[in-house]
Amino acid sequence: MERKSSGDDGGGERGLLHTWKGYSYSVTPEKLLLRGPVLQVALGTRHGVLLVEGGQVYSFGELPWKQSHVPEPAKPTLESALSGQRVVAVAAGSFHSGAVTEDGGVHMWGDNASGQCGLSGLSTVPNPTPVALVDTDTTPPQTVPVLELACGEQHTLALSAQREVWAWGSGCQLGLNVAVFPVWKPQKVEHLAGRYVLQVACGASHSLALVRCLGPQDIHRPPVDKCRQCNQLLFTMTDKEDHVIISDAHYCPLSVELTEDEVRLQAPALTQGLKMSPSEPVLPSHTSTSNSPPPTRGVDPTQDSEKESALANGALTAWDSGPPDQSGGGVVLGVKSSPYPDEQAVKDYLKKLSEAEQMAKATAGGTHTLLPSAGGLSSSTLNSLVASCASAVGERVASTYEALSLKKMMNYLPSGVARAGVPAVLTSVVGDNTTERVRLEDSMQAKKSSSTGDIREEEAEGLRRRLSLPGLLSQGRYAVHVLSTSYTLLLSPRLLRKACRPRMRAVALTPLGEPVPEAQEVFPTLQTEVWSWGHGDHGQLGHGDSLARVQPLCIKSLNSKEVVRVAAGAHHSLALTAQSQVFSWGSNSFGQLGHMESPSTVPRLAKLSEGIRVWDMSAGERHTLLLADGDCFRPIIYYSGQQVKEEAEESPAKELGQQEEEEEEEQQAGSYTQQPVLLPFCMDLGYVSNVFAGGQRCVALSDMNVMGFIASLHELASAERKFYCKLCNIKTQIIRPLLEMESLSSALGQTATGLLHTLIGRFSLLCHLTGQHAASLTANLRRVRDVNSLLVLDHASIFLDSYTEYCSAVGNFQVMGGFQTLTKPSLDFFGKSPELLKKLSECSEENPTVADLLVALFYLPTRHLHEYGRLLLKLVTCFEVCSDDYQKLQDCCSKFEALALQLKRNRKDADYTVHFWKSFPGKMTDSLRKPRRRLICESSNKALTLQNAGRFSVNWFIVFNDALVHAQFSTHHVFPLATLWVEPIPEENTGLHGLKAITPEETFTLLASSPMEKTKWLRSINQAVDQALSAAAQDSASVGSGQKLEPPISRTASYTFYKDGRLKEAKYDGRWLAGKPNGRGVLKWPDGRIYTGAFKNGLEDGFGEFLAPNKTLNKNDQYLGHWKDGKMHGLGTYRYASGEVYDGSFQDSMRHGHGMLRSGKLNTSSPSVFIGQWLQDKKTGYGVFDDITKGEKYMGMWQDHLRQGTGVVVTQFGLYYEGAFKDNKMMGTGILLSEDDTTYEGEFSDDWTLNGKGTLTMANGDYLEGSFNGEWGSGLKVTGSYFKPHLFDADKDKTSAVKLGRLCVCAEDKWQAVFEECWSQLGCEAAGRGENRKAWENIAVALTASRQHIQDSPEMLSRSHSRTLESLEVIPQHVGPITMERYHSIRLYLLKACDTPLHPLGRLLETLVAVYRMTYVGVGANRRLLPQAVNEIKSYLNRIFQIVRFLFPDLPEEGGLIPEPTTSLQDKKEPGSTDAPLESPKPGRVVSSSALLLPVLLPRLYPPLFTLYALDKEREDDVYWDCVLRLNKQPDLALLAFLGVQQKFWPVSFPVSVPALGEKQQVLSSTKDACFASAVETLQQISTTFTPSDKLQVIQLTFEEITQEVQSLLKQDFLWSMDDLFPVFLYVVLRSRIRNLGSEVSLIEDLMDPCVQHGEHGIMFTTLKACYYQIQHEKIT
Repeated sequence: MERKSSGDDGGGERGLLHTWKGYSYSVTPEKLLLRGPVLQVALGTRHGVLLVEGGQVYSFGELPWKQSHVPEPAKPTLESALSGQRVVAVAAGSFHSGAVTEDGGVHMWGDNASGQCGLSGLSTVPNPTPVALVDTDTTPPQTVPVLELACGEQHTLALSAQREVWAWGSGCQLGLNVAVFPVWKPQKVEHLAGRYVLQVACGASHSLALVRCLGPQDIHRPPVDKCRQCNQLLFTMTDKEDHVIISDAHYCPLSVELTEDEVRLQAPALTQGLKMSPSEPVLPSHTSTSNSPPPTRGVDPTQDSEKESALANGALTAWDSGPPDQSGGGVVLGVKSSPYPDEQAVKDYLKKLSEAEQMAKATAGGTHTLLPSAGGLSSSTLNSLVASCASAVGERVASTYEALSLKKMMNYLPSGVARAGVPAVLTSVVGDNTTERVRLEDSMQAKKSSSTGDIREEEAEGLRRRLSLPGLLSQGRYAVHVLSTSYTLLLSPRLLRKACRPRMRAVALTPLGEPVPEAQEVFPTLQTEVWSWGHGDHGQLGHGDSLARVQPLCIKSLNSKEVVRVAAGAHHSLALTAQSQVFSWGSNSFGQLGHMESPSTVPRLAKLSEGIRVWDMSAGERHTLLLADGDCFRPIIYYSGQQVKEEAEESPAKELGQQEEEEEEEQQAGSYTQQPVLLPFCMDLGYVSNVFAGGQRCVALSDMNVMGFIASLHELASAERKFYCKLCNIKTQIIRPLLEMESLSSALGQTATGLLHTLIGRFSLLCHLTGQHAASLTANLRRVRDVNSLLVLDHASIFLDSYTEYCSAVGNFQVMGGFQTLTKPSLDFFGKSPELLKKLSECSEENPTVADLLVALFYLPTRHLHEYGRLLLKLVTCFEVCSDDYQKLQDCCSKFEALALQLKRNRKDADYTVHFWKSFPGKMTDSLRKPRRRLICESSNKALTLQNAGRFSVNWFIVFNDALVHAQFSTHHVFPLATLWVEPIPEENTGLHGLKAITPEETFTLLASSPMEKTKWLRSINQAVDQALSAAAQDSASVGSGQKLEPPISRTASYTFYKDGRLKEAKYDGRWLAGKPNGRGVLKWPDGRIYTGAFKNGLEDGFGEFLAPNKTLNKNDQYLGHWKDGKMHGLGTYRYASGEVYDGSFQDSMRHGHGMLRSGKLNTSSPSVFIGQWLQDKKTGYGVFDDITKGEKYMGMWQDHLRQGTGVVVTQFGLYYEGAFKDNKMMGTGILLSEDDTTYEGEFSDDWTLNGKGTLTMANGDYLEGSFNGEWGSGLKVTGSYFKPHLFDADKDKTSAVKLGRLCVCAEDKWQAVFEECWSQLGCEAAGRGENRKAWENIAVALTASRQHIQDSPEMLSRSHSRTLESLEVIPQHVGPITMERYHSIRLYLLKACDTPLHPLGRLLETLVAVYRMTYVGVGANRRLLPQAVNEIKSYLNRIFQIVRFLFPDLPEEGGLIPEPTTSLQDKKEPGSTDAPLESPKPGRVVSSSALLLPVLLPRLYPPLFTLYALDKEREDDVYWDCVLRLNKQPDLALLAFLGVQQKFWPVSFPVSVPALGEKQQVLSSTKDACFASAVETLQQISTTFTPSDKLQVIQLTFEEITQEVQSLLKQDFLWSMDDLFPVFLYVVLRSRIRNLGSEVSLIEDLMDPCVQHGEHGIMFTTLKACYYQIQHEKIT
């Protein structure tokens, strides 16, 4: 190893290592040269470990554990046992070392006498050896990966990747509940389980852990609730009558291990104070130092001793305990009238304490059981008892006894109790100061909770808080007592607040209470706690005493100090905060704490001159090394502690005892520092990134500044730390005092106070973010020093958003005049000469006002954006232009610069606005001044006036960023910008420079004074409108030439109407076009009406939903459908609150056209349904009314909701009436038939009431003629003659049934509205009157509109449906001569069009099917309705065919011919089978409506129609069926013979052997259902088809099958004669067993295409019909 003075340049540029001892000017550091940059150094008492880049580890110094023991090797030796492993961290204890590898493995070597290497059976471990951390709680046990190690003298701690602490070695500093040492196997420190540990550090015999406060992110880590050792609950909750005690004072008996010192502690000396450490002076006998820190609050000693002597005289004075109900708690003893308690009282007290849920078992580990000696107790013993009880009861209640006053206490206790001498025990409470999360603040704390406040004040105030008396005297108020570190979270803060009812408002200044944005998980946390445990004889645990702690305990006074690193020397501890301050505590015999308290048992600030910001630190045996920034950003090093003399280094180490004796000499020799001193040579070391101390050595790692990169990183980190300190100063010195002033909210008023709180909340967030960023930059400097881990690059948006929000909060407060109103409170606080404000706000003006200073102060943080930009730019220059890093830095830099510009502009706007409000008349200010409102321009210089204004009127126009205000003398009007349209009026010859302003409710013209002004205003307004619309007033980059001049004419905005009229006070939210709602939107009226849907030109137009509340029924009416010009128009569904539903057409918001009304109670089957025509909200025209409750159905004419005209009524009991109606009653001539064919024909006067002349015919043909009177079915009065026709004149045949259908509505008059609707959809005012082209356009529009509607809500459509829609887009050619091919394409088009309700034809068909079913299903299934049902279908066909011919004008009319293509010579006339409707059909010649349309219509109407046929043919079908069943019992041959089929047609069965010629062929006689089987099967399909043409096709196929079979029998061509054919066909019909053959036959007959009747099909059909009649009349012999 070469040693060079630091002047020479060593090899390499990073990780250069310099080492030295002591601090005097003569010291020069040596530089160690190694193979690569050093990443980390760890120092023990006499050795050190280096980690070099690449993961190798070197040891140097004295290494007695190596086999080849050399006194001190000349140069670092490589630990070859670790080769092949990549080491990422090293650690060194006094005499042992450890290393962590990349995969989390641990290797230990060195002295192992106390088990500190974690390997059993070896006293030393010469080479690095793996040690496994095995978690036995998991099954199977798993090895735990480790992040970092810390080594002490006899113990080692490891921090696992799960952030838990593991320990091994010896001593109570392990924090383990074990009785036997050493602990060889690493064990988990249970007391910290479930917490997130950030870092661990080891002193010689104590341990420190930096722990993240429990926050929302730790909820998923279940807290350990039972002690792993003794299985008792760690936390207990006791419910007393008026308060709750939550205690975590679990004491584990298994974990007690008493050291010598502790035994000594158990019997406090009687008359003298316990001397705990050599450096503490012996105090007079009336004090006990067993756990009292030096006097706090800086009172001078005389006071103190007075107070103490007062104590000795039995008067316990509570310092300033204030009224009792302010207490956060206190420690109170039971007292008798005598000033000294006797032994019994103390024992009682202890017993009671332990009863109060083991409160005496302290968190401190509870090893200090109090054993008062048998002698009389002196006051000192009482004091130590009080103190020890205090420590037993809870946390750092150090020196509590100083603060108790027996006298005062007596005053508080009920006098009777005190006099009687009964020890009254009050449960003690320790007010918990958990990280400002739960604010238990009384006035003291509110003043003092400043995070940088002097630690002494903090302590004193903490004490006061604890000592005010508990809430026993609070008249049964619910007092909550907490005995825990951070489990205050279990209680509701409300209760806590109630319990301490502060005199002043508690203001949370840290953003801890607020949820920090999620993304900030990547930022280092500042909400930390420091926990310590182990030996405390030098006060190095920081709990205010010198007691040892077996289990980790939180150092309360460091909570909320934002500690980011901890370090431990041999007997002292250090904590570094985010604000770059160092707290130190523990042994100070060599000045190593950097302050003069010796020793310090609580953390105190190290004394550094102002402006020195420490960012790294390390502690050696008796010295401390600090790395800091001063005025420039080059790091400087401070040293505090022992000066190392050369000879001291050589001489063997003395025993500790000797050293202590020598201390005084050394002190006189001035061989240690009074406070940290600057090391003069640190500037020569370059950019130091880390300092390490250990034993007596110091080490610094530095980097060369290549390309200025390292310097830039240092400067960035330094600037951020400086900025954070600055923000914290502003917070503690300005903001907090201001907030705590009681007069504040009254001075500011409610609005401004709210804005101020928002502002300060945002300030706190910004401050917190800066702190986190500073911590992360510092960590980056200490570790990787590269650009990729800069959070400001990856999370720039968090910074930009925080600044933007903060700046807008400042602006809002400023605009509302907040800083003016803050002046008075500030003057009250800072006095007339606000020097502090001036200093902090860096204001450069001559003599600024307080308001100016405050503005400058609050805008100060925004200046930091330039700083970011500048420093990032510096970094940019260190990279190649083409690299990614360059690009990334460049982008980020420009973002910060752009934001800085934007915020500057925002500030200017705010200033301009503030200035404007000063000059504006007061009355209007109040209503117009809003926090977010900024002024853009105003017309006080008469630059803009209103056209046609009166001579004396004042018109002042003001453009804000959200509204245009028109102010007059006493009134003003606000026009929101989002709904303001301004356009220039062309100046042809008027000479006026006009602007037209359009708002939703008025339009006015503004006149500018010159063309310049006109363009200025137009541009300003348009820009403002544009900004308001994009709501990007913050984000949009500079308003420059690039911007479009005018905002979109169509936009989205909301507006509330104010003028009288339909829309008064309604709020519209949606799309606008030039001042009118246009597009989709929502309109809400104050009375609860809501319209959601399309608008056009300011009115509802298109598809929309409307809700109107019905007050009486307390439900909504709902309409969903089409609108036009603000009225319901077109198809829609209206659900009435009463439960009625109307589904159909509207016009002018009235039911008009075809519609269906269902009424009835909700969701029961509705009791009545009307479907038919409406005229202006009334039923008028043809309609069907189904009265389900009565079981009647009416089909006929209506007028004004009444049945009027001809109609038919059928009932569920089979009655049938047709005839005249008037005023809703059967009145006039009519025919009434009952189920059994009894018929009345004559006059009616009321429903079912006969009145007048008529004829009553019985079922058997007898009839009565005369006049009738009475209700049908309840006894009729008859005057008339009775006839029995058969007796006399058989020739006069009276039996001919009454002819039905004359008195009902004829088919053509039914459902006219439905067809009219279809025509109007095609753009015709009446049937056939319109243009063909227009009709096709309308169809296209309907389809695309519907498709659009469907894309918005795709769930409405199936896939096949959307395919149909696509195929409809191809329109068949509809002009030109019709050929067969075109005929088929038309046919296919119609099939598809009728398949989707979105096509007008499909919609028509759907409606027709609905009305048809409504008519003929249910009660309507009455056989007498069959003729009407058939006529109705025929009428549909005609009327639809008319529409089809309108669309395809060249289609021949009914029965016309299509010229047949010459190629096809087939002679089939029927255009195609529609079995598979999309097959290309066979060519046909005759066009008929039934051929084209029945295939579409009939399948849908088939069920009701066929039911009617079946009912009508019921009797005949029964007779036929009887016969079929009987004949089918016979085998084939018998049946063939019976039917007279000629033998030659009988099918035969061939035997197996081929018969000789002339032999007779055999037929089996027993077979059944074998003959003509294929023909039978074919005929059976007649029931599965719908249209007559299909059914005829089936019959034809059957004939073909029969012919085929016969031909195969006869082996020759064969022509049928009817005589031969009929019996064979009859056989097939019988064997087919078709149940409703009669109905099938009538259906074919009724609906058969007329052109088929005389062809081949006609003959075949006649044959089938003949068979049917033949079977009916067959006589079976």
